[in-house]
Amino acid sequence: MTAQSSNTPKHVAIIMDGNGRWASSHGKDRLHGHNSGVGSVREVLTAAQKHGVQFLTLYTFSTENWNRPKEEVDGLMNLFAKTIASEIDELHQNGVRIRFIGNIDLLPEFAKEAIFSATEYTRENKGITLTLALSYSSRWEILRATQRIAEDVKHGKLLETEITEELFSSYLTTSGIPDPELIIRTSGEFRISNFLLWQIAYSEFYFTDTLWPDFKEKDFELAINSYQNRERRFGKTSKQIKQLS
Repeated sequence: MTAQSSNTPKHVAIIMDGNGRWASSHGKDRLHGHNSGVGSVREVLTAAQKHGVQFLTLYTFSTENWNRPKEEVDGLMNLFAKTIASEIDELHQNGVRIRFIGNIDLLPEFAKEAIFSATEYTRENKGITLTLALSYSSRWEILRATQRIAEDVKHGKLLETEITEELFSSYLTTSGIPDPELIIRTSGEFRISNFLLWQIAYSEFYFTDTLWPDFKEKDFELAINSYQNRERRFGKTSKQIKQLS
């Protein structure tokens, strides 16, 4: 594994988009596109490990995706469980730790079982953390965190004056994971799509026209290189940043 350089993002999050359009362009149904996208997940995970990325978060299935045709949703749930079962041993051997974020209660039981099994199996691994956002909505996550904080204040477990950005972050499903420095979105779309709205306040963005099943290691490297050539100022001036470096 390549050691992480000082300007390699510690956490990369990806909005994987374009499976359906890729399938249509190849004369296939949408599920064929989703299935082909699994190969890109595998290749990008390997590339992230190679470059020393410590956290990789993939937007796998949004809460809005439940509104898609039932046949596609059922196919996606089956594909998800099947992929986890077929990949989990290799992921474990490579030290990958798997996490899931989202409203898991909405998933079918067999998918919940796959999630629980993968999480427990890889819990102690020390390599890259692969987080899959499944049945995920950032607005849902923020509302859920707000409700939990209100409940703790109501029961005297927390004072209003103790509520800070850091505390709020600890109530999110991404607690324990640093905010992503780089967000990648494939397929030529320029939207956040309800993904990590709180966490991406200072993230850099990389958009590509490449459809997700065609997004490979070379494409990931282009995104990393783009990030490495940017100046991240966090409200400071370029002169201040240069003085600190």
